[in-house]
Amino acid sequence: MKALGHYKAHTRKTTTTLVFFPSLLLHFPPFPALQSIVTHRRLEERREVAMEKLHFLSLLLIASSMAISSFRKAQGDALFDVSKLEMFIDELPNMPKQQGYGFRDGVFVPGNLTVGMYEKLWKFHRDLPPTRVFAYGTSKDSATVPGPTIEAIRGVPTYVTWTNHLPSRHILPWDPTVPTANPHPGEGVPTVVHLHGGVHPPASDGNAMSWFTAGFNSVGPAFSGATSYYPNRQPPGNLWYHDHAMGLTRANLLAGLVGSYNLRSTDLEPPLGLPSGDEFDRRLVLFDRSFLVDGSIYMNATGNNPEIHPQWQPEYFGSAIVVNGKAWPFLRVRRRRYRFRIVNASNARFFRLFFSGSGARGLRFLHLGSDSNYLPRPVHSRKFLLAPSEIADVVIDFSKTSADDVVLANDAVYPYPSGDPTDEFNGKVMKFLIARAREEDPSAVPKRLLTLPAPAVHRAAVTRYIAMYEYESSTGEPTHLYLNAKPYGAAATETPRAGSSEVWEVINLTEDNHPLHIHLGVFVVLEQQELVEAEKFEKCMRKKNDAAACGVAEHAKGKRHRVPQYERGWKNVFKVMPGAVTRILVRFAPLDGGNFVFDATAEPGYVYHCHILDHEDNEMMRPLKLVH
Repeated sequence: MKALGHYKAHTRKTTTTLVFFPSLLLHFPPFPALQSIVTHRRLEERREVAMEKLHFLSLLLIASSMAISSFRKAQGDALFDVSKLEMFIDELPNMPKQQGYGFRDGVFVPGNLTVGMYEKLWKFHRDLPPTRVFAYGTSKDSATVPGPTIEAIRGVPTYVTWTNHLPSRHILPWDPTVPTANPHPGEGVPTVVHLHGGVHPPASDGNAMSWFTAGFNSVGPAFSGATSYYPNRQPPGNLWYHDHAMGLTRANLLAGLVGSYNLRSTDLEPPLGLPSGDEFDRRLVLFDRSFLVDGSIYMNATGNNPEIHPQWQPEYFGSAIVVNGKAWPFLRVRRRRYRFRIVNASNARFFRLFFSGSGARGLRFLHLGSDSNYLPRPVHSRKFLLAPSEIADVVIDFSKTSADDVVLANDAVYPYPSGDPTDEFNGKVMKFLIARAREEDPSAVPKRLLTLPAPAVHRAAVTRYIAMYEYESSTGEPTHLYLNAKPYGAAATETPRAGSSEVWEVINLTEDNHPLHIHLGVFVVLEQQELVEAEKFEKCMRKKNDAAACGVAEHAKGKRHRVPQYERGWKNVFKVMPGAVTRILVRFAPLDGGNFVFDATAEPGYVYHCHILDHEDNEMMRPLKLVH
């Protein structure tokens, strides 16, 4: 069958295809009024809401569904059939660059940028109508999806003033029954920017409650100003920036609010001799989207538990694979080495990347780094797995194949690791068209890269247990997810000392793989080990929420899973296997030694969370408060 641009709502029992027109729900009058009632309430409190309110909500949902159905009958099939889009017809864009530094009297000086968020039209494919998006840029005309790549210099601060020019209403559905940024009615779309992988003060971290709307008409309780300070006092590497507004991260990223951030070193990197320059050092920002026939982004308008969450679904998966803002693009390359910094900016989709086609046999990935840091040595792979928000820094040598083209493909099931197999559409990412002529290649990949501190487990101050829970309705559908059985609004229980290291044993009691992201901290994955008698252990944990009392040491004795060599460096995201304990060493101190150049204990603190955005938005996020 031909794959349609459907949103698939996956649960552990079934796979359901939902087809609704999404934007109508935003204009249905009662929903903004409901927001003031339910925002920031815990699920337990919502369950105690009077039955007449639930009945009222059901009536609204029925009415909105009828309105949606009538609209769709008038418009015909609203979803765009992606099989009508020819693959590899649009050339891969190279996103515009913004210098996050100045240069005066022969030396680098701090940079000051102003980057705005704008609503505009964007062409994701030659044969797809223009799409309304939210985009980052220095102006509406120059704004792009992804946004401009910010180039920063190690040791030279960058100041970015983020400005919100978004409309009064969102272009996508959102759910007021999950804890959500709550602006005054009609005062705009809340947003705040997180520099993912950055080492910066709490006030510049993009706290979920630091959101603000256009003209600062409404601001969150943790708002401290629109200008962020990025010291860039960390090893060189790959970061990215994206929206982090409470309860709206999944919708704001789907709308287009993502961008890359390169931190370069003028002394450590040139001696490596790696491929460089705009042509040979490229960013690839990957994500998936589905579209309506008018070109607009499709997002579901009804939830899997509509009596609890009228819109929230556990995962979003799109039918088209987009790279640098184009669906299935192509890139002309020369027969030499290229460096690709690959960011998975999807809401929930994992990518397991490999080469397909006649020339695939001669090609492989040479990994330079994982997330924001270099590996100590390059590592080869034929295939690798990239979770949402993970970054792979790889070199591909196209001189190793005699073929004229090769396809970058994907075979990660969705949701991962026990979902649907990929098809002919989401199983392809992009194509490389390889020039026939061979040429001299001045670049190289040394046997050693950059030396960073070795993990010192014996110096860990404490060991903490972090348990991942998923909760279901009486029908077996997911309702919300918690870390350590606590909602985001509960007081911080993870309070590491600034400058210390800790061992975290992350216990995944769900059936999903959760990419865990820790703000400010970097970590090394030590091991993953499956739980034995997992159901018995989970039953005890749901009753006591105490890993030690439930005998975690006696249950974490199953199969050991080796950490891939290409992920054995310092990371800020890692894939936490279901039914297993993942042991990591987390460092809350600069990797280059010394102390932070800011007060890491200041308000509003940091967070850690699952980076499947639909999970993060529904409370799989906890505060992280450093102390002296």
